[in-house]
Amino acid sequence: MVHLCHTCDQSFYDEDGLKEHLDDYYDHEAAHEYARYGCDTCLAIFNSDAARWQHMNAKGHVGHECRVCDNKYRSERGLIEHEVEDHNYCADCDKFFQNTNNIKQHLNSRIHRGQNIDCPYCRNCFTTVAGLTTHLETNSCRSAPSLNRDTIFEIVRQRDPRGFICKNLISWHGGESKPDRWTCTDSAWNGFAWACGLCSRVCRTRADLNKHLNSPAHYTVLYHCPNRNCPSEFKTLASIISHLESESCSLMPFDTVQKRMKQVLTSSHMLEF
Repeated sequence: MVHLCHTCDQSFYDEDGLKEHLDDYYDHEAAHEYARYGCDTCLAIFNSDAARWQHMNAKGHVGHECRVCDNKYRSERGLIEHEVEDHNYCADCDKFFQNTNNIKQHLNSRIHRGQNIDCPYCRNCFTTVAGLTTHLETNSCRSAPSLNRDTIFEIVRQRDPRGFICKNLISWHGGESKPDRWTCTDSAWNGFAWACGLCSRVCRTRADLNKHLNSPAHYTVLYHCPNRNCPSEFKTLASIISHLESESCSLMPFDTVQKRMKQVLTSSHMLEF
């Protein structure tokens, strides 16, 4: 590899020789300088940009070019670090994402995290605490038949007397999570579809309307985001956990949400209910 002096074009076989040459002319009227153009891949340096490109094209040292912008890097590692940090790139999946939120959701998905959240009552496993909470709130855990959205809210509210996430619902007595609590009548048929009397939703069948009536769509709002600058409110514990997991409020990291909410769901109060 040849090292060139930019001032006099003298070449050297090693960098130490070039440095010694530059030191000799340090106090000279016209101090000598390093060559200005370096190869993107190796340590070769040149006196002109044309010479640099001639070398890189001949040696295949064109460098590693970013697939999104025009940046080039001497090493593949440098390129990958750039694409990960600046272009929402997942190196493991070789996939780009549109924004930071999308890649966060991807990195926190089952693809990367697996299913390491165990249900404390049965053998089911989940990727996130929000998934475990949905399992319990929808009364889907056969080993915990007493747990549902209402009973879980009562437990959380007892542990949250200052209303960090729970709304102050003095007159709320539950009962919304009872299966088939609402059943539509024949009057719900408007001649074209089955219409909900509580909202503008229409359904094709009576069964679909009954399913809608007994869904969280018309549940009471029970929770609010603990970030006072965020106006978001939620009808289920799973939905507020999902909101916090997304880090959209930047209140706490994903892993902190997993740790704290898992402690709540596996507490002695919950297990004894």
